[in-house]
This record gives sequence, C-alpha cells and structure tokens, in this order.
Amino acid sequence: MRDPANPPRHFSMLRGFHLADFLTLGNAACGVAGIFLAMRFMVSQAVSDFMLAAAMAPAAFIFDVFDGKVARWRQQHSPLGRELDSLADVISFGVAPAALAFAAGLQGGLDCAALIYFVCCGVSRLARFNVTAESLSDEGGKVRYFEGTPIPTSVLLTAVLAWAAWHARLGEAIYGGSLLAGPWALHPLSLLFVLSGTLMISKTVHIPKF
Repeated sequence: MRDPANPPRHFSMLRGFHLADFLTLGNAACGVAGIFLAMRFMVSQAVSDFMLAAAMAPAAFIFDVFDGKVARWRQQHSPLGRELDSLADVISFGVAPAALAFAAGLQGGLDCAALIYFVCCGVSRLARFNVTAESLSDEGGKVRYFEGTPIPTSVLLTAVLAWAAWHARLGEAIYGGSLLAGPWALHPLSLLFVLSGTLMISKTVHIPKF
C-alpha cells in the first residue's frame, strides 16, 4: 500500500507545476503540432496542412504571452518555469519554423545550413538570456530589455511562408527562385532565416521588454 504522505514521483512533479507552466506546455504542444503538420504536408501536398502548420506559430505565441502574464499575476516565477519556457520556445519558434521552411521547399544544401544556423542561434539566444537575465533585471526583478531579438519574432518568418503558400509559391515556385553554389542549391529566401538568427544573437541590438 502506498504511503499518502509520499506520492509517486510523477505526481510530485505535477504538483510542482503552476498554471503558467501548463500554458508553457501549450506553447510546446503547438510547436510539436506544427512540426507534425509540416511533415504531413510533405506527404499530402495539401495546402491546408501547410496553413495549419503555420497557424501553430501564432497559437504558440499566444500561449507564450499569457504564461508570462499569468506568472506575474500569480507571482509564481520559478527556475522550472524559466527552463520550461526556453525549451518550449526552441520547439515552437526555432525547430518548427525551420521544419516548415524545409517543407516549403528550402531543401538545398545551403538552405539546410541556413536553417541549422537559425535554430542554433535561437538555442544560443535563449541560453544567454537565462544566464544573463538576473544581471539585466531592475530592482523589481523585471528584465529591462532583450539583448538581440527575441526568438518568438520568428513568427514573422512563418507568416512569410504562409503568404507564399496562399499564393501557390512553394516548392519550385518559391519566392526568389534558387541559385547554385557548386553542388549545393541556395534559395535566397533562406537568407531571411540567417538574418533572423544573426539578429537574435546580436549583443548590440537592445529590445525594450514591456
């Protein structure tokens, strides 16, 4: 018979979660759904699958906004919540947009390098924020500004891809066409991901945090 005073470990972990943490998991769930839908599009070639995958980005963004608001409202900030938020953001605003771009037709060798660079920049950006958040905080514990653009700004990249899908400009018809650099292909559209990643890791770009 189990001791009621010592619940199983999985129940103990769930009891340690706050409402904001469950909203953060909603963010992660949207990101995973976006990746699955992008993969399904590659099989089905149904634009509806692509648009649903793109729609997961703003849905994840909504969860991301409200988990912070709820945490501040209930004054329930925790190291667990911060780590959860970073991991969820990597999925929803890093891996998912890259997967969607690959599904859209950015599949050349240099395209893949650009998408990998973008994801690595996002991971680095979040890790740096977690390490420096305390030094960037004001007396009330609130972070005054972001160093580099926040990773959720990749929602704009997803919007560009959704616009391309809406106008039947995916695959061979993707905006900007393609270039050959030796044996590897490069679609100029993938350079938007390079720009986004570079802005995320920049230390000279300061974005006020409201």
